[in-house]
Amino acid sequence: MNKYIQRKPAYLLLEDGLFFKGYAIGKIGTTTGELCFNTSMTGYQEVFTDPSYFGQILIETHTHIGNYGVHLQEYESNAAKISGLIVRNFSRMFSRDKAIESLDSFLKHNNIVGIGNVDTRKIVTHIRNKGAMNAVISSEVTDRAELQGILETCPPMEGLELSSHVSTTQPYFHGVPTAPYRVSVLDLGIKTNILDCLAKRGCYLKVFPAKSTFEELQSFDPHGYFLSNGPGDPAAMPYAVETVKKIMDHDSPLFGICLGHQLLALACGVGTFKMFNGHRGANHPVKNLLTGNCQITSQNHGFGVVREEVEASPNVVVTHINLNDNSIEGIRVRNKKAYSVQFHPEASPGPHDSYYLFDEFISMMEQDRVRVF
Repeated sequence: MNKYIQRKPAYLLLEDGLFFKGYAIGKIGTTTGELCFNTSMTGYQEVFTDPSYFGQILIETHTHIGNYGVHLQEYESNAAKISGLIVRNFSRMFSRDKAIESLDSFLKHNNIVGIGNVDTRKIVTHIRNKGAMNAVISSEVTDRAELQGILETCPPMEGLELSSHVSTTQPYFHGVPTAPYRVSVLDLGIKTNILDCLAKRGCYLKVFPAKSTFEELQSFDPHGYFLSNGPGDPAAMPYAVETVKKIMDHDSPLFGICLGHQLLALACGVGTFKMFNGHRGANHPVKNLLTGNCQITSQNHGFGVVREEVEASPNVVVTHINLNDNSIEGIRVRNKKAYSVQFHPEASPGPHDSYYLFDEFISMMEQDRVRVF
């Protein structure tokens, strides 16, 4: 019998009633979350383990997923963080010698429910036109009305505080203790390669839970502070905004990425908003307004900074813009040693065009240390 016929069926129901039937991949079960899509052709393991995807069902737009398996060195956190997975063609076999297991095995070990053999182009086109929405995937519930009932229990992403669900519960260290720079990292859902990029540049990092106070971060006596990426609505995180304000009052070097960028904006009195569709992929063009250069960036965000409020702010300078939609991609705070970007300079996956932003953070800490001493 054909192996495709033997596969267990799975069902996908979108919030507006669009319905698909495919076959089950990963764990047999039921899951809900907000639909989003990523346009990267490679790097699926890094994407699945990125904590910024917590609470979201991911659609992979590339037609073949799983063909190179799972590698020990390509984790961006300790486990998969997506709520569910949707693919066109799913490969249970893999061809890379250094892979430790198949993607199907990885999904099962991480309790990720997914669906394959569906028209991903149709789904992506639909949510591009209709906007981000919730969905349910199930390989155990077949009744459409029951699926609808399950879907109605899934909260909207707007208003959700999720960072505390993926952040470390206890502080930990990363890097070499004898490194020249100490950095306090606020873990809002940080990726491993961000820590590695800082450590490779001479930083010894103490990583703190999302709800840590400024006083706790300051206890490390750092040369600088870092605000990480992470999931959820930044406007639902007043605790973090208060911490960022105190860091700026202390006037120490401060660098934020993605959610950290949004929190820096909120701390400066600039609002954020839920995007019609987020930016997720490894090929987004961004212009550096300070240099005039264009860079290709890796991105993963469903919220943004309100452009009109940034431009009206006397305290914030726009440094980067997205060349696809002119959205704000980077800011600096006037008369403060604080800056942030919406995209992911650490890539993983993605291009390395933006590594210079880590070098700028090192230079800022060095200049501040010379000024102090």
